[in-house]
Amino acid sequence: METIWDWLTVIGFAGLITLFLQRSSAEEPVDELWHYAPPAIGCAVINYVGNEGMNLAAIALSIAVILYVFKVLRPSIPRF
Repeated sequence: METIWDWLTVIGFAGLITLFLQRSSAEEPVDELWHYAPPAIGCAVINYVGNEGMNLAAIALSIAVILYVFKVLRPSIPRF
């Protein structure tokens, strides 16, 4: 854990795990396990690309992963 990309991708991956665990405990799952593979692989690629110094590519990939999560996985956002 040396760069900002390490921290950001671990936080993103932890969010994916949390969403998966929450969804897998439901009586009727709304999504399949393979739906989580693209953003998980995306986190690994973002970390690699960011650590190689290609920050703009890492930012673009981060936006793509976030859009995928909100478009395909549709996490519920708590309202206060």
